[in-house]
Amino acid sequence: MQDFLPYSVWRPVRKLCRIIAISTAIMGVSSLKAQASQWYTGSLVAPSATTDAGTWNIEPYYSYEQPMGYFNAHGGTGPIQRPVQRSFSNSTLWKYGLTPDVTVQIHTIVNYQWKHTEGHSHGPKMADLPFDAIYRFLDPDPKRYIPALSILAGIVFPVGDYNRLGHRQDGVGNGSYVFRLAFIEQSTYTLPGDHELRLRVWNWFRRALTSPKLKDTTSYGTFEGFRGRAQPGMSGQTGFAVEYGITQRWVLAMDLTHDWSNGARVRGYDLHGRYARKIGNASTDWQIAPAIEYNWNARWGVIVGSQFYFAGHNTGIEVFPQIAINAFF
Repeated sequence: MQDFLPYSVWRPVRKLCRIIAISTAIMGVSSLKAQASQWYTGSLVAPSATTDAGTWNIEPYYSYEQPMGYFNAHGGTGPIQRPVQRSFSNSTLWKYGLTPDVTVQIHTIVNYQWKHTEGHSHGPKMADLPFDAIYRFLDPDPKRYIPALSILAGIVFPVGDYNRLGHRQDGVGNGSYVFRLAFIEQSTYTLPGDHELRLRVWNWFRRALTSPKLKDTTSYGTFEGFRGRAQPGMSGQTGFAVEYGITQRWVLAMDLTHDWSNGARVRGYDLHGRYARKIGNASTDWQIAPAIEYNWNARWGVIVGSQFYFAGHNTGIEVFPQIAINAFF
C-alpha cells in the first residue's frame, strides 16, 4: 500500500509550508483580520467548520464523474475499463449555527448513473443521508498562532437504494448506518501584499454500525436469487487545503487528499443454494483538486474546479469536474 506522498509531490508541499511559516512569522498578523477582509467560498473537498449562530449556510454542488483508467494492486496504471460507468450528482450541504461554537448539518446527495450496454438508473436517486454536529472546542489565538480546532461527529442514514434493485444502476446506498468522525483545523493569515491565505487540515474516519441484509440484485454486486448479509469496510480521509486570495473577490484554492477504504464483506447463498463469501479489496487513492472562487460579497460565492486522481491502489482513475454556489442567510 502507498501510505506516503511520493517525493515529487511532497517536495513542493514542504516548500510551500516553509514559505507559509516564514511569511506568517514576518507578518505576525491576526487571522481574525483576514476573515473580516477576505471573502471565501471554500475549497472543493475540505470540510468546513462551524458557522455563525442563527445563520444558514447552503452549498449545492454539481459534479460529473468521468473514469480515465485504474490503479492496480501494485499502484500501476491500466487503461479505462469498458463499459464505462458515469454519473452526474447534486450534492447539497445544509448547515445551521445553533451557537457560536455548535453547528448542525445535513448533506443531501442525488445521483444519476449510466453505463453503456447496462442502461441508466430509473431517474435521479437519493443516496444515503449524513447528519452531523460540529463543535469548535478551540478558538483561534492569532497572537500565539493557535488555529481554530473543531470536531465533527454524525451518522449516515441508509436511505439510498441498495437492495432488490430493479436495475444495477439504481444502487446508490450501502444499507448500513455509518458512524463518522472528523477533526478539522483552520487558520488564516495575511501574506506580503495583503493577500490572505486560509489553511485547513482534516482527518475523517467512518465505520459501519449495522450489517444490512441482501436480497437479489444489490449494490454489493450480488445477483437475482442471492440471500445474505454485507459488512461495509472502514474508511477514512486525510487532507490539506489552501486558499489564496488574489483579490477580495477572487481566490485560488487547492486540496490534496488521501483516501483509504477496507473492502466490504459479503456472505450468503446464491440462486442455486451455494454458499458464497467474498471480501472486497482494500483501496487507497491520492487526489488533487484545484479550483477558482469568485465571491460577489461576504455571503454569496461560486467555485469551479475538478478533482484528479494521481496515485492509488485497487481504485479507478477518475476526473470530477464540479461547480458549487455557497450562500449564507
